[in-house]
Formats: sequence, structure tokens, C-alpha cells
Amino acid sequence: MSSSIKKQAVRGTVWTIIGYGGSQGLRFVGNLILTRLLVPELFGLMALVNTFRTGLSLFSDIGIRPSIIRSQRSSDPDFLNTAWTLQMLRGCWIWLGCWLIAWPVSQFYEDSRLLWLLPLMGVTALIAGFNSTSLATLNRKLQIGKLTQVEFGVQALGLTIMIVWAFFNPTIWALVVGGILSSLLQLIWSYRLDSEISNRITWDKAAVKEILSFGSWVFVATAMTFLANQADRLILGKLFTLELLGVYTVAFTLADLPRQIVQRLSNQIIFPVISHYAELDRNTLRQKILRKRWFLLMGLSVLVTGLVCFGDLFILALYDERYRQAAWMLPILALGLWPLILSVSIDKALYAVGNPKFTALGNFLKFGYMILLLPLGFSQFQMLGAVIVVAFNDLPFYLPISFGLWREKLNCLGQDLIATLFLAGLITGVLFIRYHLGWGWPLNELQLSLGEIGMGI
Repeated sequence: MSSSIKKQAVRGTVWTIIGYGGSQGLRFVGNLILTRLLVPELFGLMALVNTFRTGLSLFSDIGIRPSIIRSQRSSDPDFLNTAWTLQMLRGCWIWLGCWLIAWPVSQFYEDSRLLWLLPLMGVTALIAGFNSTSLATLNRKLQIGKLTQVEFGVQALGLTIMIVWAFFNPTIWALVVGGILSSLLQLIWSYRLDSEISNRITWDKAAVKEILSFGSWVFVATAMTFLANQADRLILGKLFTLELLGVYTVAFTLADLPRQIVQRLSNQIIFPVISHYAELDRNTLRQKILRKRWFLLMGLSVLVTGLVCFGDLFILALYDERYRQAAWMLPILALGLWPLILSVSIDKALYAVGNPKFTALGNFLKFGYMILLLPLGFSQFQMLGAVIVVAFNDLPFYLPISFGLWREKLNCLGQDLIATLFLAGLITGVLFIRYHLGWGWPLNELQLSLGEIGMGI
């Protein structure tokens, strides 16, 4: 069994990397085209809409998919159909929630478009509530190839619709219609993945109890995840103009690439594999995790180094003048994500052993950090202060995760220290080469940007 899981994990990892690379390549090309067809204000507006829709999703997350992945009843039709029923009810709640918050949100941000955009984009959550549970069962079986094909196909269709619509009618409707039709395609495709699964409304009390008992801490953890990870856009949406928020969103999206990679691997590979091995003694389990994690951290450190050292050149070469300020934001944001990468590369081990409360605590501390320091940073140093606060907001998250792993005898502090020293040395060496090639420093654009708002350095 161990050999079989290992082979599935290797295949799954290959598919995840291929799928993620293709997905990000497609997303990047689509983003480049859309930023030339649509004004930055629309990206800022949609960032706000997606932030609140994501918030409602995370505030109602009871861990349905993780429950299916880790449960011994994952092939039981009654368990799967009960999970699907709960998922459907959750989708309805999210859509209703979008209606309920639309007016106060539109009043707070003083933009009447939010009054209809939130309920309309909430339809995507309603549709997703009816997705087949095959998406979770295939993840448990590490059949990542099928899942990758679905995600890539859905993304390709959505981007195509957005680009074509924006070409003929460069309005917010390009992003709205593309999102809704993508959700519909995923719904239809999910039922063609596994012919043995045919979901229907079911209420198995034992299944409900199992899902909710595990999901209670998942709910707290994901609610705190929203507050922690979306606090920047919630607060900056009030402090920045929508145009500047759109520029920040471009920089953050690119800086976030390493986290997205490790998050994808964590959800699709690391979590299912550790769930299979969760009954091993902790020392054996820890050694298995650390051996594989080391190679992951080395690869991600190279990616982070590239974004820190050359991210500004990337922005300046590929985006027009309206996005110029993203050039200095990107290196700072990319460097600050390292503590989160360290955490996310192993935090699913806490889920697998049934102890996600430290994730909730980490995100709570991260949210508190943002609430206290982001307005202060902006008031003292404007954009620069806000970006620096956001960049280093993952340190409060890292500490409880490390403590939780130590409590569960899965400590990885030694490996984290070595990986961090490797990253620091790699960045220093590459920056030295860059400077001597005559390309200056990654923050060359910072002084110009600050000068434009009357804040010299």
C-alpha cells in the first residue's frame, strides 16, 4: 500500500505542477490582455467583490471536502450524499449572504455598483454548491490528472469569455459573465468525472456528526483565514482609490505565486498523503514529511528569489504605465511571503492528525496584526507603509503553526532555519549579480512613486 500511495503521490505531484504551470501561464496571458482592455478601477472593484464573496464562503466552511478526504467512509454513498446535501445548503447560504451584505458594503465603500455586483457574483457560490462530490473523492484517491483537466478547461473557457466580451464591451460585465459561465461548466463537468457517483439529498445523522465534529475547528480556521488573508483588500479598499487597489492587486497576485504553488500541493497531495500515514508513530511521520518538504522549500526559494530580484523588471516590461507602481510593490510582497510558505508547506499535517486549531489561532493573530498596523502604516508612510505591513503579516501566523507542530511532535524549526538562510544567501548573491550587470536594484521605482505623492525618501 505504501508503494502504491508513493507512486500516486509522485504522479499527482507531476500533474499538480503541470496543471499549476499551465493554469498560471494561461492566467498571466489573460491578465495581460485584460489589463489592456479594462481600466484598473474595474480590477479594484472586482477585488472587493471577490473578497466579500470569499469571506462568506470561508465563514460558512465546515470542512466538507477535507472531511471526505480524511474519512474512512469516503466511499460510502450515504456519507457522500450527506456531504453533498450540506454543501448544497452552504451554497444557498452564501448566495443569500451576498444579498444581505450588498447594501451595507455599497454604503461603506460609497459605490452603488456593489449593490448588484455582490448578489450577481454570489450566483457562482450557489452553482458550486451543487458540484459533484467526485471532486473530493478523486482528490482522496490522488487522481489529480482528472481534476487538473477540469480546472484548466474551466479557466480557459472563463478567460476566453472575459477577453472576447472585454474586446467588444470593455465593462465590468466581462468579468462577471466569465465567472458565472465558468462555474456552470465546472458543475456540468464534475458529474462526468466518476460515473459511480450520483449525488442526491440524504441526511445520515452519523455522517453529519462526523463532518461537523471535524468541521467545527475547520470553520473557525477558515473564518480566521478570510479575516487574515483578505484584511489587506478590505482595509486598502477604504484607504486606496479603486485604481490604486487594482494596481496593488496585480502586484500581490504575482507575488503570491509561490504560496499558490505550495497551497495547491498541500491541498491536493500533502494532505491526502499524510492522512493515509496519520496512524504512524510521530517520529516516523515527521521524518517522511521533512524529507519531501526540503525539496519543495528549495524549489520555492528559487522562485521567491526570482520575484524579489527581478519582479520589478517583469512588471515594467509587460505592463503599461498605469501599473508602474506595482514594480516596487512586487519585490517587497514576494519577500514577505516566505514565513507563510514555511507554514503552508506543513500546516496540513495538523489537519491530518485532527488538530487544526493552531491554524485558526495563527490567522486570528494575523488578522489582529493587520487591524492594528495597516491603518497605522498607511497614516505614517502612505503606500510604502501599507505594503510593508502587508508583506510581513505572515510572521504572526507562523508562530502558532510552529508551536502546534512542536506539540504534535512534528517540529520543523531546524529545517525552517536552514531553508531561510539558504534563501537569504541566494537573494544576496543574485542581487549582487544584478547590480554589477548595471540593472540597479529592485526598488528603483520606489523613489519615483513616493515623489509623485509628495513623500520623498
